[in-house]
Amino acid sequence: MKNKLKVIDWQLLFIPVICILILCIFFVTNSLGSKRVLENVRFILSHHFNIYYMIIAIVFFGGSILLAFSKYGKVKLGTGTPEYSSIKWGMMIFTSTMSADIIFYSFCEWMMYFNESFIKDKSGNALEWSLTYSLFHWGPIAWSFYILLAAAFGYMLYVTKNKKQKFSEACRPILKHRTDGISGKLIDLIAIFSLIAATATTFSMSMPLLAASVGNILHINDQKALSLILILMVVGVYLVISILGMKAISRLSVIAFSIFGLLLLYVLIFSNQAPFITNLGVNSIGNLIVNFPQMTVITKVNSFTENWTIYYWSYWMVWCVATPFFIGSISKGRTLRNLIVGGYLWGLAGTYMSFIVLSGFGISRQSQNIINAVQLSNQGKSYADIIIQLLQTLPNYKIVLVLLIFAMVGLYSTVFDSITMVVSKYSYKSLELEKEPSKMMRGFWAIVFMILPITLLFNNDSVYDIQSVAIITAVPTGLVMLLIIGSFWKELRRNQEI
Repeated sequence: MKNKLKVIDWQLLFIPVICILILCIFFVTNSLGSKRVLENVRFILSHHFNIYYMIIAIVFFGGSILLAFSKYGKVKLGTGTPEYSSIKWGMMIFTSTMSADIIFYSFCEWMMYFNESFIKDKSGNALEWSLTYSLFHWGPIAWSFYILLAAAFGYMLYVTKNKKQKFSEACRPILKHRTDGISGKLIDLIAIFSLIAATATTFSMSMPLLAASVGNILHINDQKALSLILILMVVGVYLVISILGMKAISRLSVIAFSIFGLLLLYVLIFSNQAPFITNLGVNSIGNLIVNFPQMTVITKVNSFTENWTIYYWSYWMVWCVATPFFIGSISKGRTLRNLIVGGYLWGLAGTYMSFIVLSGFGISRQSQNIINAVQLSNQGKSYADIIIQLLQTLPNYKIVLVLLIFAMVGLYSTVFDSITMVVSKYSYKSLELEKEPSKMMRGFWAIVFMILPITLLFNNDSVYDIQSVAIITAVPTGLVMLLIIGSFWKELRRNQEI
């Protein structure tokens, strides 16, 4: 037991927990004050540092394409054949990165955008542009954050074979011995704080939809109590699966992806709007391709880019401390080109199918005046209730609610399985590649991850306040991401010249 305790990095356990508890106490005891702090800091970052987020977006998207089709794209991660088949590998990539919030946003993000003057001022169909910007914010740039870092982590694990499985290890080529000192410790703390912010944002945004769906079926009206029960249930599921290990995670990924696919198929077929949805999707993708460069380069700050584009780049950035590590760890035997191209194909296919089908379904109901979702949202009705109302227009709508519930629980579980596994690895002073963290360590982080989202849910924080947590945390995370990519390129060029 003493030997097991010696290998644990206690600072990386206690410091985050203490800070989370202080933050939660501040949110609960000073609700209005915490809101003002979040709003002020968010405004400063979004309004004056937009160029920072734009540079990171360009570096990662351009860097991933450059790497894939350069001579380095042929570099193989380790030896032998891939551990997972292409299909299972692709499903694991999607389900380890896209949590249940993709279902929530796919159903209602177009409503949020439609109310923005920036979208209404666009020439053409405002509803079509709403979907176009969803595809942009959940598209190639978002996935480039994951994919390029996954290549860096995969290279670290299987080519240079670093002895430590830590976020800071990816910075060793530049930091050198400082990785083992305060600099490395600070990077690992930033990684853990970012991950806590990411899980809090995800749970807080999408849990009301899961609670509303379960409540509709079971006729339960107390949404807060139901949300708490569901959070505990999700934590229980992903805790059990993470303890069982990688085989259980891979199987759950297949199950979650399959149920998610059935949800999309049900909505597409029984909405009787397949031609409308398909046409809307094709037009929106066409809009995205034509306007992608000017959408990427934020030359003029406006309320839309502040509220949404910068938020999303921040959101993906805070998730980047764990999901890319997981993707890199399951990519042994693949080339960098295969990882990058395959990651984009699987990631964009799953994400775009979700938004085109689910947003297209809602937009079709709006266009035909069956449900005026935009008006309902303007009147203050919750997005979760509007989504339920939209689904009630489907035949046997409770079937689709059951699919939605299982898909959300499955996606929650697969994402948190992967991040619990990764953050547990970060918590050791050193952990050999073939070894997994202890069950107790994974259980500890499973519990820690639910503290902040429960606080945000019961503190009645608005969407804006919840998003602000991710934006603030993303600032130091982005600097570390750039440091990792710089280290990766340095190591890649050095090793290939030898």
